[in-house]
Amino acid sequence: MKYLSLQRSVVLLRISVALVFFLHAAVRVVHNTVPEFTQFMAGKHWPFPNVTVWVLSGYELIGSVLLALGYCVKWLSAGFILILVVGIILIHLSLGWFVGEHGTGGVEYSFILIVALVVVMAGDRER
Repeated sequence: MKYLSLQRSVVLLRISVALVFFLHAAVRVVHNTVPEFTQFMAGKHWPFPNVTVWVLSGYELIGSVLLALGYCVKWLSAGFILILVVGIILIHLSLGWFVGEHGTGGVEYSFILIVALVVVMAGDRER
């Protein structure tokens, strides 16, 4: 059986991670949960929470498309990693490690996305 090359595997990973971010933001916008997210951010005393949520959503929507297409891979990946780290600090760290089965809302999902983005950055041909 012939497997994907390493290069094609990294492209598959890049597109898959981009899809995760795109769908996350798209559902937020389509299902109008921006106000709830804004309230959450305000509760964390985040400055300009409504602007932050819309900028974040825009970054996730536009950045994920650009990432999937292979543009500015390292910069976009670094931005997504920053988003994930802030999410870990604000939300997930206090909930433990596990997302499901042994916990709720923990760090593990964000952790694996960060690792995937690091692999995507390492595999980027634009050095």
